[in-house]
Amino acid sequence: MPATIQAHKSFENTLFERITQSDRFKTYQDAFRLTTGLPLRLVSADPDNWCLDDQSVNRSPFCEALNLCGTANDACEETNRRLMREAEVNGPSTCNCFAGLCATAVPVKMGISVVGYLKTGQVFTKVPDETQFREILGSLGRKTLSESAIAHLKKAYLNTRAVEPQRYEGMVTLLQTFAEQLSEYVESLAIIEEGSEPAAIARARKFIHSNVDQPLPLGHVAREAGLSESHFCRLFKESTGLTLTDYVNRCRIDWAKRELLRPVVRISEIAFLVGYQSLSQFNRSFARIVGFSPTQFRRNRFNRAAS
Repeated sequence: MPATIQAHKSFENTLFERITQSDRFKTYQDAFRLTTGLPLRLVSADPDNWCLDDQSVNRSPFCEALNLCGTANDACEETNRRLMREAEVNGPSTCNCFAGLCATAVPVKMGISVVGYLKTGQVFTKVPDETQFREILGSLGRKTLSESAIAHLKKAYLNTRAVEPQRYEGMVTLLQTFAEQLSEYVESLAIIEEGSEPAAIARARKFIHSNVDQPLPLGHVAREAGLSESHFCRLFKESTGLTLTDYVNRCRIDWAKRELLRPVVRISEIAFLVGYQSLSQFNRSFARIVGFSPTQFRRNRFNRAAS
């Protein structure tokens, strides 16, 4: 891995550790658990550090019991990896594991880079019953489990909490709002983190995020950073892994994805709101970065919320 990329990953990992230890996160974590009854944790965006939570308060008894089954544990880890990959591209995402429990990941960002994911879930969207448990037991391999293990699994399964889908969506909205606040906090930490990121790039990113809806020509941003255009281009690419144009486009698209969740706002309005000069330009950029059009993105998110 190139030294500049390694340094950037180290910088993001440092920020992640500071967030997880912050009073801001711990206070919200406790409040979210108390208010919703759901677990909440912040996990690293580094694939090498993806793992199941080591805090029992963040696991359901059924998930704890499943973790004793090798195949179930592997399936659970793969579900977590798939969920976070989807959240990195599409924003807040929810999926179901093989046992039918739903889980949600909401990205926390520094600009366009994902620093970590707020995760919650481990609940059903409808009350579990014995018929469903027998089906899951068959997929686990009944003969590989003792009678006491089966009895323990069954009790934990039937006692797992169920949350009505619309109410669960409201809880996810709370998480999304907090993730946006944490992202702003990350930006503040990044700017004051001495020696981890060039001060000029920190100034440039702060300026970009404050003016992302305005034209951001290279010369203007370079002057804000206090660098020549050529020096700024090289240093910005080394620090972020992107050109200035790509970085600005991704910031605008991230903003647009949040606005698209508001059904009363026209897509053309969103395009101009986030800084594009034409609807066609916005549509091209959105499709290139997200993988499908703004209309498809909005339809998919609304269909998922209604299902």
